[in-house]
Amino acid sequence: MMKTLVLITVVAQVILNISIDACTTLAIGRKASVDGSVMSTHSNDGGGTTDPRLVKIPSRDYDLTASPVIMRPIYASPENYPRYVGRERGAPEYYSENCEAGKLNCADFKPIGYIPQVNHTFAYFEETYGAMNEMQVGIAESTCSGVYAARSIDNGGKALLSVDQLSQIAMERARTAKEAVKIMGALAVEYGFYGEDASFEGGSESLIVTDPEEAWVFHVLADPTGTSAIWAAARVPDDSVAVVANMFSIREMDLSDSANYLGRADMWELAAKEGLYKEGDIKDFTATFSDGEYAHKYYSGRRMWGVFRLLAPSAKLSSTYGNLKEDAPYPFAVQVDTSRLATPQSLMAVMRDWYNGTEYTTGSSKDGTLAGSAFESPDRYSGSVGESKVQGNWERTIALFRSSDTYVTQSRSWLPAAVGGVLWFGPAAAHCTAYVPLFAGMTSSPSCLSSGWTGVFNLSTSYWAHRVVQNVAQIKFNYMINDIRTTQDSLESASQLLVNDISAKYTEASAIVTEKEIEEITERMTLNAQLATSTFVELFHALLFKYADGFLNFWSRTGFHSVSMGYPSWWLQEVGYAEGPPPVAKSYLMKQHIQQQAQALANIRKKDLVPPAVASSLHIASSASVGGVGRNGAVHETVSTVKKEEKMTLKTCMEACMHPIKEEAGILGEGRIELRTCSLGCLAHY
Repeated sequence: MMKTLVLITVVAQVILNISIDACTTLAIGRKASVDGSVMSTHSNDGGGTTDPRLVKIPSRDYDLTASPVIMRPIYASPENYPRYVGRERGAPEYYSENCEAGKLNCADFKPIGYIPQVNHTFAYFEETYGAMNEMQVGIAESTCSGVYAARSIDNGGKALLSVDQLSQIAMERARTAKEAVKIMGALAVEYGFYGEDASFEGGSESLIVTDPEEAWVFHVLADPTGTSAIWAAARVPDDSVAVVANMFSIREMDLSDSANYLGRADMWELAAKEGLYKEGDIKDFTATFSDGEYAHKYYSGRRMWGVFRLLAPSAKLSSTYGNLKEDAPYPFAVQVDTSRLATPQSLMAVMRDWYNGTEYTTGSSKDGTLAGSAFESPDRYSGSVGESKVQGNWERTIALFRSSDTYVTQSRSWLPAAVGGVLWFGPAAAHCTAYVPLFAGMTSSPSCLSSGWTGVFNLSTSYWAHRVVQNVAQIKFNYMINDIRTTQDSLESASQLLVNDISAKYTEASAIVTEKEIEEITERMTLNAQLATSTFVELFHALLFKYADGFLNFWSRTGFHSVSMGYPSWWLQEVGYAEGPPPVAKSYLMKQHIQQQAQALANIRKKDLVPPAVASSLHIASSASVGGVGRNGAVHETVSTVKKEEKMTLKTCMEACMHPIKEEAGILGEGRIELRTCSLGCLAHY
């Protein structure tokens, strides 16, 4: 019985440790992007119970002369599903009748306190945290360690506000990033701040806050009394990138320079009283108030280096260091190389990175990596009893298997706010998602994004459509990731064309976006999100078909083929294959059979396998199809844009798919359907 209790305790502690969000965020100044956009990224790296929904909170008006005085309720912030239940916030997704967690868990939340309300609140998108409001203010969150932590009012403490609530209030009230920072700092000081967890790992927080002109990094932790807060904010230089990866990053500050630094006015006096700072020392916020990296060394610093190496390689920052907190090996922000100016797509690539091509990669490498299996998955699971018996750590990569979502915020000063702000939202893990754009002025979140959770399997939701692809990819990752990337590129390229088409209609920031136009935009972006969801469901089917049972399965003009793929030689060597049962002497017929198999495989690889649906006149048998491939094997094709003698690859096939519709405006009619069908045809054959 005692062993059982110890085991349960170990497992529970491990689970608690990984449930603390460990998110990666970065900020891009307007001169560090290709087109002048200010951008940020966020990965919501929780655990298996994080609420993955993206919900649109409507704007509201309040009569502050009414009696009794209207107050804004403050709720607890569980972050697991459901993160909120009730009608007060005006989002139908949060109504109790739409909650899927059972009656016991779907009762309306009760406020734990109140703050004064304002007469008007802005509409905004939120996942666990506020993401982007209708004024183009964006937020990205990363949990940090701090020297102090507090408990909430409903958990035996005295603090009222979590980072979840602070981000939501900022979304409701702020027109600019700087205003958002001031609002959050003042409220945290007045009402008290508590972290996701009262331990050093989850007790403090950081938010990157952006608007069309600038980006700020905001840090907050409890004060020693547990009733107030200490906070600081620094402006990101316009030509630079700043990274926060679960540790404070603001270094030396000068509060007299309010254009670049903000914070609690008496923070250094308080630090001196607590023995954290001496008069005359450098006023380094991180060295003073951070409690350093948590989990293990390089947990935060490796991701900082990872981002800087991709966007600012000329800085030549070291991947190693002594102590991240004390040694300050990385500056608060680094100037982006002119050859690496950011776009939404390049930031998506950053969020999908597992240090590819470096000695720290968890994915494919020239020598192979046994930890990732024969097919080199970059994902490393954690939280098992085994880790209590074997001490060690995995590299903490930017891309992470347990993300409930990731996103890129894009704010553009030359457009009206309703279409200037774009939230590029990716359900589930970044490396196996397709980011879809959502304009700040949209009236609602697509139902495929605003529904779903880990507790109910539902392929009509974007979260599960992408999650199943990520999980099936573990079977043969280094093969399937190429199919996934091709699908991502196709969908995200089409999404960018859609964003360009809508944005081109507005030539200046003062342009009026009518209610009718907003409705049309909402409909088009919703259809686009639904397309991404259905395409990933079909990709799931196509991957299972193509790689079932260790074979490469496909149709060509000569019929159906199923070729054994086996294992790579390096892996066979590592696992002792050579020490297995000895072979028998090969007979004449056996040798002949082996030669025939090898020749057949060589012929298949050389053969010009023209895929179905690479031109507008091409079609696939629609009856009983799986993943775009007819069960009866009948692939009907008329090739007009691709010559049969032409050699094709998966990339050129997808480019051929895109060509007929690239010049069409809208991409929401027949061209979209052709694109999807064509893309799936390419995936089935390459």
